[in-house]
This record gives sequence, C-alpha cells and structure tokens, in this order.
Amino acid sequence: MALLAKLKERARQLKSEVYALYLAGRHPGTPRYAKLFLLAVVAYALSPIDLIPDFIPVLGLLDEIILLPLAIAVAVKLIPETVMAECRAEAARQRPKSSWLARLGATFIALLWLAFIAAIGVWAHNAFGAERHRATDTALGIGLEPR
Repeated sequence: MALLAKLKERARQLKSEVYALYLAGRHPGTPRYAKLFLLAVVAYALSPIDLIPDFIPVLGLLDEIILLPLAIAVAVKLIPETVMAECRAEAARQRPKSSWLARLGATFIALLWLAFIAAIGVWAHNAFGAERHRATDTALGIGLEPR
C-alpha cells in the first residue's frame, strides 16, 4: 500500500513539474531556445498519444520511463533557476487545465504515425504490387513477345 502512495505522489510531482515547465515556456525570462524545447516536451508529455506505442513490448514503455524524464531534466537545466522557482511556485498554486497545446501535441504525434503508416503502405504497394502484376501477366501470357 505504501508503494502505491509513493507512486501516486511521484506522479503528482511529475505532473506539477510538467505544468511548471509549461509556465516557464510562457515566461519572458526564459530564453527562446529553451522555449522551443519546452514546447516539444510539454506537448509530448500532455499528449495522450505516444511516439512509441505502449503495446510494443519493452520499447513501448521506454519513452515514459527514460525519454520523458530525461527530456524534462534537460528542459529544467535550460531554464534560469529564478524563473523555474517562480514557475514551480505558480504551478503549486493552480491546477493545470486542459489546453490547446495538449491537443496540438496529440495531433502532431498522430500525424507522424499516419505518415509513417502511409509510407509503409506506399512502399509495400510498390514492392509487392508490381511483382504480383508481373507474375499474373506472365501466367496469363500477357506482355510476352510472339515467337
């Protein structure tokens, strides 16, 4: 039971940290390069869609376990300490709301997956479709030169 309570507390802290990063991304004291990185990290963290789907064994949880915490740590390092402290205090005072940024991030990841699936479909059609037509044509005697 204590483990479950610790995990819930860690999840709440992580959610608060992500929201503080979102606030830091809107703060005028945050450098532009950090804002661009923050936009990507926060959009991905709030997105319900993963870059690596969870149903893929081992790799599916890789982004939640390793990539996301690493990206958050890098983002925190890019932000001045005074700005981050101010944003953490603000995040503790208010609860995060669903935003257009989360929907934008989800849409971006979904479009990446659709593009990937479409590319595989085009490749498969070109690789296997042309071969099947050639085999069918040969079996029917179509396209063969008369002797």
